Amino acid sequence: MAVSSSEGREGRYSRQVRFTPFGEEGQSQLAKSNVLIVGAGALGTGIAETLTRCGVGRIVIVDRDYVEWSNLQRQQLYTEADAEQRIPKAAAAKDRLQQINSGVTVEAHVMDVRAEELESLLPGIDLIMDGTDNFDTRLIINDMALKHGIPWIYGACVGSYGITYTILPNETPCLNCLIGSVPLGGDTCDTAGILPQAVQLVTANATAEALKLLGGRKQHLRGKLLTFDVWRNEHQEIGVKAAKKDNCPSCGTHPIYPYLTAANTERSDVLCGRDTVQIRPAQRQKLNLEEIANRLSRLGSGKVDLNPYLVSFTEGPYRMVIFTDGRALIHGTSDIAAARSFYHRYFG
Repeated sequence: MAVSSSEGREGRYSRQVRFTPFGEEGQSQLAKSNVLIVGAGALGTGIAETLTRCGVGRIVIVDRDYVEWSNLQRQQLYTEADAEQRIPKAAAAKDRLQQINSGVTVEAHVMDVRAEELESLLPGIDLIMDGTDNFDTRLIINDMALKHGIPWIYGACVGSYGITYTILPNETPCLNCLIGSVPLGGDTCDTAGILPQAVQLVTANATAEALKLLGGRKQHLRGKLLTFDVWRNEHQEIGVKAAKKDNCPSCGTHPIYPYLTAANTERSDVLCGRDTVQIRPAQRQKLNLEEIANRLSRLGSGKVDLNPYLVSFTEGPYRMVIFTDGRALIHGTSDIAAARSFYHRYFG
């Protein structure tokens, strides 16, 4: 049923407010909330769009990658133009979110999130939403959220399978507690693919939990780890309270936050669902992309493309994409050694 013209902008959230368990008070609190979304892929874009439409006050979205054609199957904020121009996901997401709801403040950061970067984004944040594609980053989020006392919602999906769980500092088991205790999943997008319907179910359940937390309705949280398989028609809620460990190094009696200690080491990671390796230098940099493009062009051995966010260099079977912070994506291989060899041919 269409909203009457008399409601106008004032009636934007009327259907949400009319849901009695949430109501005016919940909407008012939601409008004052600040959410950090780590990752702007399938889950991140779904979460960002839902929370933007619901009227969260401020959304901070961070992602290291750019839009490609294979993303369009499930990453709902992006267009063919974004893929053609290789626009960084965070930037493209911000543009689209601001078109959806101009009343929400949206901040975009094109960066790889390690401990140092994550901590810089946390001031004022009320909730962290997981839109990542790897456990390495999730464990950093877990430790940082616990260190600062910020709730976060874990979510993941692969194939037709999805999982989500809400983590409350000092109350629930953390992700480190759960590893090895519950079925967190072992496949990746590389081996099992991904159905968009699995993404949508994780998004729906995770953002419902977010509204409960941000709207001051904490008593309605699920309190259990949720898993499902949309292809096998399976659904399971797992009670995990007993998994909380007093000796957990992340949330136990004497936490040491172990996943925050390796922030400044060079890393090479195979990206989920991509024949691609990311190489991250030990120290963040501020590169002059135009100078890099000119230097690569002078080699005369490959194709060079430049936009305000990155330089793309294609030679033989590989395409290297360099960002201003010094990161590089090596497309055309999942062999870390081969990717590093190609990278260091041009970057010491």
